Amino acid sequence: MAIRMNLDVMMAKRKIGLTELSKEVDITMANLSILKNNKAKAVRFTTLEALCKALHCQPGDLIEYVEEEEEKDGEEQI
Repeated sequence: MAIRMNLDVMMAKRKIGLTELSKEVDITMANLSILKNNKAKAVRFTTLEALCKALHCQPGDLIEYVEEEEEKDGEEQI
């Protein structure tokens, strides 16, 4: 995955747990957990906006682009 969610980092910086954030942004804990653990395939702008508002941050604080490794376990990725 080349796009990484740093929701866990921002939650730690703001000292807020999943339960509290879930209530504040009106997103299920299961869906927040998917975002937090980088399992999401997409995120809606409305969700991103709600997270930014609740965590007092910018979208770039939550999402980052990471170069994928060219080799993994000694094998080239195609």
